[in-house]
Amino acid sequence: MGDPKRSRKKFHSPGHPYEKPRIESELIVVGKYGLRSKRELWRARTALGNYRAQARSLLGLEEQDRLKMEKILIDKLARLGIVKEGTTTDDILGLEVESVLNRRLQTRVLELGLAGTIHQARQLITHRHIAVNNKVMTSPGFIVPLELDNKITYTSNSPFNDASHPLSPSLQRQGGGIVEIPTRAPERRNRR
Repeated sequence: MGDPKRSRKKFHSPGHPYEKPRIESELIVVGKYGLRSKRELWRARTALGNYRAQARSLLGLEEQDRLKMEKILIDKLARLGIVKEGTTTDDILGLEVESVLNRRLQTRVLELGLAGTIHQARQLITHRHIAVNNKVMTSPGFIVPLELDNKITYTSNSPFNDASHPLSPSLQRQGGGIVEIPTRAPERRNRR
């Protein structure tokens, strides 16, 4: 069978771990995109940093080589939906981490209306209710290419396919799926 490859970290953690402004801004992004931990944010930031490093390295090449390599990089990012067709290297250098986070499967499920909240989107993915191109996906951090954007659906055996399911997004949009759970007062114990 052989030894598995040596696993490597897919993110770079911050150099100064206790900077209050950075921590506060990270918490806002983590809450907005429903990330499990800051590591998911750092993973997206590292991927974006790698794309920027590739764009910076292109600036030092000769004109003919630069144009060829720039086209390859822009085509890749355009397929992923991070940039639009016809952008330049300067646009890649100006990208923010939100442009990568918007392409995550968790965010796409919410934007397509398959989930009510960003946290419910994560739960649906991890509990195997979401399929991309008829393949069950369990990773909320999967970067969805543009060509697969309209192929995100519920799995065939998911109860959310049934329109009468109480948590079905189609029923929630109509306003009939919101069920109030009655709360009961805490019981008092008689002490003697």
